[in-house]
Formats: sequence, C-alpha cells, structure tokens
Amino acid sequence: MDYKKIIKNKELRFKILHSLKFVPDSLMLKLQYKMKMGRKLNWKDPKRWTEKLQWYKKNYRTPLMTQCADKLEVREYIKSKGLESILNKLYAVYDSADQFNLDILPQKFVIKTTNGSGTNILCKDKSQLHLDKVKQCLNDWMYRDNFSVGREWSYKDIVPKIIVEEYLEDKSNPFDGINDYKFICFNGKAKFIVLDVDRNIDHKRNIYDADWNFIDVSTDYPNFGDTVPMPEGLDEMLRVANILAADFPFVRVDLYWVNGTVYFGELTFYPWTGYVQFVPDEFDFILGGEFQLPIRKSIGGDL
Repeated sequence: MDYKKIIKNKELRFKILHSLKFVPDSLMLKLQYKMKMGRKLNWKDPKRWTEKLQWYKKNYRTPLMTQCADKLEVREYIKSKGLESILNKLYAVYDSADQFNLDILPQKFVIKTTNGSGTNILCKDKSQLHLDKVKQCLNDWMYRDNFSVGREWSYKDIVPKIIVEEYLEDKSNPFDGINDYKFICFNGKAKFIVLDVDRNIDHKRNIYDADWNFIDVSTDYPNFGDTVPMPEGLDEMLRVANILAADFPFVRVDLYWVNGTVYFGELTFYPWTGYVQFVPDEFDFILGGEFQLPIRKSIGGDL
C-alpha cells in the first residue's frame, strides 16, 4: 500500500499517527511494517535488518541513546570520546524560533532542530532568507512528536531546541553539496558505508563494504555504479565511526570528509525508520545477519 499517495500531506500523516499514540508499540510497529514493507513483521525470530530495527525500537532503550539522538547533547558525548575536533562550529542555540537573531550570524549557516532527523535548513545567503517562513517551519519541527510517528524511542524525551552551525563547503566535490558518509556499525565495528550525493538536486546513493568495495544494491534512491574513488579520509572516518559506535549494539554514524577533515553529522539508531526496500532483497538479510540482537534492555515497556 502506497500510503503517501492516499495521504499526500506529510504533516497530516504525522498528525494522524500522533492521534494513534495510544496504540501499543508492538501493534503499531506491526501495522506500519506491513503497510510500508508489504509483508508481516516477524517478532519471534527476526532475520531481516528491517525487522531487527523494529525489535530495537521496542526492546532496547537507554538514556545514552536519547543523548546521542539529540543534536545538541550529542556534542558532549563526542567530547567525552576525545573527538571534539570533529564537531562543526556552533554559532547559536535557541529555545524557540522567536529568539532567532540573524544579526549575529555569518552569511552562510545551517539551522537544525535537535529533536528529529532531516529537519535542517541550509542558508547560503542570509540576505535571501525568508525569516518568517523559516520560523514557522522551525516551530512545526520543534513540536512534532517524532516518537509517535515511527515509535523511534530515542527521540521521545529530547527537549527541542534550535542550533545554528557552520555551513560546510567542498569546492572540489564534483557533486552538489558535500558527500554524506553513513557508517553502518554493529557492536562498535563499521561493516558497510552508505554514500549519499547530490541530495539537493539528483539524490543518488551507493553502498560499499568497509574496504570500499562497491555493492550493487539500490534503495529508494538509485545507485550510480562503481564510479567514486575511495575517499582519502576513509581510514580516519572508520576510526572515528568505530569509536562512536562502541557503546551500542547498532548505530549508524554519519560523517563528512571536507577539505581533508572529518566532521560529525549525527548518530542514528533507526535508519530510515527501519522501513527501506533493498534491491536485491537479499541485502536486508545480509545486514540482518550482522545485527546480533542484544538482551532486551528497556527503561519501560510499551509507551
């Protein structure tokens, strides 16, 4: 079922899911998995990565996950690992959009809300920024209930804030913007790398193993073949990813390699909300085979 064609407005879909917050996690995750993946969710003996991510949402919950999903508080976690040098420059922190002050900001910057994923605004020229529209967008994002949308527990107790960071540029990059390297890590070891390029124009996605061998797999975005050379900073990014992943059974570590330097992006515990169709489908099982489910660890049951 292509629910996005039935309910085209994204915010309306979120409101409907919020209204269903009373539905137990186990039932809602089964329903969403069936709707989005077109098959039943195997709770008892999950084999697929996408199935195990649903188990992870429901059964593995620690305060450290909440800290690391928070785009502001994660900075302290990074510092505690001795990796402060990979943090992007932080210009401002706001409790509400009404506090936003363009006068103190440089010409270019990136705005993010701390309590979600994909809630970013890239500003290349602040003189062209429609501030009223930006504030409205930020208010919508800050008060969006990201937990009830996909039962992504790590977002549940984040105190929403707005942060403004440095705008990173790589003028040598043949693609638009900067390359986004997503390290798929199991028990502190990066096993696969997802490369996203041209995110703002013609989004494409490649998948590699940790030795930068191309894997011919597509997701909701097409791959573009074995055409990208191994980045000079691969070894350093792998080192950083493994350090940041060490405390978790599974996490995706997002990094950038810009002008000879590693920069931190985010830590994600439920990539793509755990709903992604791989072509070929076998890759879902390959990832699932790497994900050794931990002993159930939860600070609460169904919420």
